[in-house]
Amino acid sequence: MPELPAVRLDDFPRDRTAFSHAVGEALREFGFVSVTGHGISGELLESAYDCGRRFFDLPDDVKRRDARPELSGQRGYTSFGVEHAKDSAAPDLKEFYQIGGDLPQGHPHRSRYGGNVWPEAIPEFAGTFQRLYAELERVADVMLEACSIYIGEDARLLPEAAFHGDSILRVIHYPPTPPDVPAGSMRSAPHEDINLITLLCGATADGLQLQDRRGNWIPIRTGREEIVVNCGDMLQNLTNGLLRSTTHRVVNPPENRSRRFSLPFFAHPRREVDLSPLSTCIERTGGSAAYQSITAGDYLAQRLAEIGLTGDRLRESSATGEPPCNADTSSPRRPPHP
Repeated sequence: MPELPAVRLDDFPRDRTAFSHAVGEALREFGFVSVTGHGISGELLESAYDCGRRFFDLPDDVKRRDARPELSGQRGYTSFGVEHAKDSAAPDLKEFYQIGGDLPQGHPHRSRYGGNVWPEAIPEFAGTFQRLYAELERVADVMLEACSIYIGEDARLLPEAAFHGDSILRVIHYPPTPPDVPAGSMRSAPHEDINLITLLCGATADGLQLQDRRGNWIPIRTGREEIVVNCGDMLQNLTNGLLRSTTHRVVNPPENRSRRFSLPFFAHPRREVDLSPLSTCIERTGGSAAYQSITAGDYLAQRLAEIGLTGDRLRESSATGEPPCNADTSSPRRPPHP
């Protein structure tokens, strides 16, 4: 099994240039990089996973009290079988809970989603995930600064774009695979992330795979001390493909009885940020813009619709608890990067 390129976050203050080069080259070649030395304690991660397990063990009607379909699932609970990959109608075999940044009352960016939704049944849920969110936001800030340096821009370009952005911490539960799932459904169908970068804490079970340039699926296994960082579509768009968003998936287990939990942090820019390809990156990728001019808000709204987190699909599932499993798996996937 090939190993991902790896960096230590605590090397950044000592040699910003070398660290940034290593991160940039990894995201340019693989779209993924493994990060250690990040300073997030194993105890905090275990507490987060424990809170997640306890929440997802609650009865469905209790969990649905924390659903917010009017917010496109960007806060609170989203039921099993609602989200699907962009190019697939087959539902993903997961349920999840989303936490955003806690902005003060009256802050202009708070009006979009309001405050977070916290489950009453688990009092320590809020404090645990607020602490983890802050820690992952700190790590994301360093990684975005490294990416800014690598592409030849001001070091604070990407961190400033993400300041008070739409970043999300998601706790995901992949339950034992039910016997009646639609053909072609998997825990997470092949997809690319929407955002700038994703920070994925070590999951509780295997299943994550990335697709290499030849179209082969490569299993990725991480320890609890590692965070896997990958490039999202927004960063690929902004860098004109210099940094690449790699297709990945979470496959079903060989036996159907196991559960899987994961904790991805999706670093998003503010909605007004322009994602048009940067001139510095256009020069390094052939001299012409290969990606669209669009704001982060429009990009996110478009993708939320494409993956089933807007409209009737989400509202009906939140009200009834019935997953919308009317799968059609004939949609083609985009080919791997050349």
